[in-house]
Amino acid sequence: MSASSSSPSSRSGHPPNVVSIAGIDPSGGAGVFADIKAFSALGAYGCGIVAALTAQNTQGVTGVHTPPVEFLRLQIDTLFADVTLHACKIGMLGNAAIVATVADRLSHWQAANVVLDPVMTAKSGDALLDRSAIATLREALFPLAFIITPNLPESALLLDGRMPETLREMRRAAERLREMLPTTSQRWVLLKGGHLPGNETVDLLFDGERMVELSARRIDTSNTHGTGCTLSSAIAALLPQVPPGSLNPVEAAVRAAHGYLQHAIANAGRLHVGHGHGPVHHFHAAWAKSEDSLPSH
Repeated sequence: MSASSSSPSSRSGHPPNVVSIAGIDPSGGAGVFADIKAFSALGAYGCGIVAALTAQNTQGVTGVHTPPVEFLRLQIDTLFADVTLHACKIGMLGNAAIVATVADRLSHWQAANVVLDPVMTAKSGDALLDRSAIATLREALFPLAFIITPNLPESALLLDGRMPETLREMRRAAERLREMLPTTSQRWVLLKGGHLPGNETVDLLFDGERMVELSARRIDTSNTHGTGCTLSSAIAALLPQVPPGSLNPVEAAVRAAHGYLQHAIANAGRLHVGHGHGPVHHFHAAWAKSEDSLPSH
């Protein structure tokens, strides 16, 4: 299950500890805030390390500030020295220096179950990663990743080509992305196909040998802010929780995360946040139970 056979296990009756290393979205729809919501909704204890600050709402990004790398390093080292972390989700990193620092410290601490979401643009189209940092992302972080979760535009940037426009082209892109990961151990690519047209969305999960299609009905909504963050953080929360002896534990975790996201999107209309792309509903299941228990008036 884990990228390392010596990775910590959470199967001790306690919730797994999962950390997000990503940016801060003040609207709460994406980044660390969204990740911690997903961790919590899926039974994991969420920690957060701030790799970037954004001035952002549901309509766009107006500014980005990254912390000094020395302070980022201090955040990572201080947390990992104290807390046993069962999975690590990587999101927005901003620039090459941040990417290199995160890679260096995760390697030092032998981080388990690294879920890398190569965040490059916001839902509004605003850039969240310097183009010059893409090579560093591939060279420094890909070797540490247990699973990467790019969408189609991100796959084009990572592969230095055009965006896949068909399922067949998606398959080839997934194969090429897998070739960028280490071949000496089990590693996975989850290529998200939401940018393809049609009434159905298809994501591809590939481990170098087996290609799994995860399809879902496309939901007609503009409330899709933070879908990528939510999916990758859901995977990170669920990977340490798959029961021992499961036939395909990674596929099981990804399928469960995929289902969770579909319900979060379907219930997003119950929220009213901002005037642009609204967030998905991370707590759709828990809040529904709470609403049912409230006394009627």
